[in-house]
Amino acid sequence: MSYLACIEEMKKGKIAPIYYFHGTETYMIEALKQALISNGVEQEEQDTNLSIYDLEEISIQEVVTDAETFPFLGERKVIIATNADFLKAKPAKSEIEHQPEVLIDYIQNPAPYSILVIIAPYEKVDERKKVVKQLKKAAKTVACEPLKEWNIQEVIGTIAKEHGVSISDEVMTYFINEIGTNLMIIHSEMEKLAIYVGEGNAIRLEDAELLLSSQENSSALKLMDAIMVNDLAKAIDITKDLEKMNEDPIALIALVASQFRTLLHVKLLKQKGYTQQQMASQLKIHPYVAKLSIQRQSKFQVKELKEAIDLLTETDAQIKSGQMDKSLAFELLLYRLISKRKIVS
Repeated sequence: MSYLACIEEMKKGKIAPIYYFHGTETYMIEALKQALISNGVEQEEQDTNLSIYDLEEISIQEVVTDAETFPFLGERKVIIATNADFLKAKPAKSEIEHQPEVLIDYIQNPAPYSILVIIAPYEKVDERKKVVKQLKKAAKTVACEPLKEWNIQEVIGTIAKEHGVSISDEVMTYFINEIGTNLMIIHSEMEKLAIYVGEGNAIRLEDAELLLSSQENSSALKLMDAIMVNDLAKAIDITKDLEKMNEDPIALIALVASQFRTLLHVKLLKQKGYTQQQMASQLKIHPYVAKLSIQRQSKFQVKELKEAIDLLTETDAQIKSGQMDKSLAFELLLYRLISKRKIVS
């Protein structure tokens, strides 16, 4: 189940007796926790009927005991247990001795007055363990993982709908290019746009261009776009704007260099027949970044990408050794990169 669908169920009062949240997307986990707390137990009862445990400090047996204990002056209680390290293949050494079989027994016959939440904020757990299999079978399970290319547009559309606004495919593409795939930032920026355009209205491209806060990766992508179309003036304008925002030219060099390296790797992998998914996995980049890079790499030759990386390395060394002023060196770098593109073109 997706985290948005799970939250929607909670808001409608459809609360499960056991939840299992796993993955590294902390914003999703926090959103699920808050939705469950808000809809699972009355606010005035949260002091007595809400328990949050860290399983690095307390055993799962004690958590289950709490779940089996009747709520105090209320109809139900919420018990949240995070850092379920014992679900991993190799748990960290600890003085806490967990007995997973106690949790397995509870899963088979949960208390009707308790809502138990098990959270494993890790990239991987051991799917072969009986306790993991039982959790996935009996609990309402949500994989809290970074957004993928196939679901990012759906998530943005849903978030826009939650704020009472609509967003076109064109604006959504711009939104993703500017903001990236960080869920917390997506929520924050969408809220800002919704307040600006007003409930019931559509977010226009000019609204997004005016209000969206550019991220570092977005700045590098804009520079790459300017370099790709041989637009030196635009590249320098972007650099000037970034300098006003106190962006260090050395950091910009690192960002642009990472873009060129990604393009080179993608181009080489494409020549070997790798798919977009395989590239994302091999290079450990987001699938959406892989998709953009596949589109961009076709504008460059392998030799050109290698020469660009050499130029970036050379400029970085000149700045760090004090041979050239930062701003001047970066502008000269842009000129050299674009001059080489014009020659190749």
